[in-house]
Amino acid sequence: MATRVFHAPYIAACDALELRAVVARSEGAQPPLPGVALVRDAGALFADPAIDLVVIATPSASHAALATRALEAGKHVVVEKPFALDIAETRALIALAHERARVLTAFHNRRRDADFLGVRAAIEEGRIGRVVHFESHFDRFRPQVRERWREDGSAGSGIWYDLGPHLVDQALVLFGAPESVDADIAALRDGGRASDWAHVVLRYPQMRVVLHAGMCVAGGEPRFRVHGTGGSLVKFGLDPQEGQSVAGLRPGASDWGLDTEPLHLHAGEGEHREIALPRGSQEHFYAQVAQACLGEAQPAVATREIELVQAVIEAAMLSSAEGRRVTLDEVLGA
Repeated sequence: MATRVFHAPYIAACDALELRAVVARSEGAQPPLPGVALVRDAGALFADPAIDLVVIATPSASHAALATRALEAGKHVVVEKPFALDIAETRALIALAHERARVLTAFHNRRRDADFLGVRAAIEEGRIGRVVHFESHFDRFRPQVRERWREDGSAGSGIWYDLGPHLVDQALVLFGAPESVDADIAALRDGGRASDWAHVVLRYPQMRVVLHAGMCVAGGEPRFRVHGTGGSLVKFGLDPQEGQSVAGLRPGASDWGLDTEPLHLHAGEGEHREIALPRGSQEHFYAQVAQACLGEAQPAVATREIELVQAVIEAAMLSSAEGRRVTLDEVLGA
């Protein structure tokens, strides 16, 4: 799904990249694009001198091992989120990439969501004054546990590893690293073996950031609620790009990335305006990756940012498990 919906069409939209091959584990798999080869063994890709860039879009627990093999083979590497299972794996990969002088980055595509771009612009323009409360939801209604690795309770499964990196990365882009983390992460559905509910609070001086994800939310919550000293922002509905790609729409189409649900600005008691959102452009991630591989720019997602996202993910897991507030320094070892 990750290859078909995100990586293949976004790579195809980048003139500087050509998708050569995909590892297909199952019999009867179809290429995500015409002319793309299917191979059964990742080692064949790592050994191919014609391949410069490898994308790791596999179950979470395999990310570090596969990325290590790709870097050791001299490839540039993009890793799906979560980047790794813990800060130790993350730092080992970053060190290896530095040693081999290879580009290593994480697929934080939702920095280019239409709603996030709109919220970020409104905050930076000072439309609601100083932010005191930022709330970000990524909720779904999937009350039945499914038989798949994301929900089986294995390493790297669960909603916090699946959706948490999106929520955390967007928050860190806006506000930087928090001082500490309070979290409650749980499996609440009948038969649940992996987390399906996460409520995480990032603590900053004079501000709180609430990150929430749940699997039993019918009708949905606002995607963003942002309150400041000069007003509030509210955004309903999810960015459309994933749904558009599933439906067969591709980057470059006239409607691509257009979110018709506006951002609501409440600038005071009874004062309300609707703000049209900029066009979403998740495919820009790969244009920036190509520039980095060619030595023309730095990756959009820097290794320090990857490390900080992983630290917050890990701090939240520790906070939930031990029932206490966890400072980021505890995880980073500062």
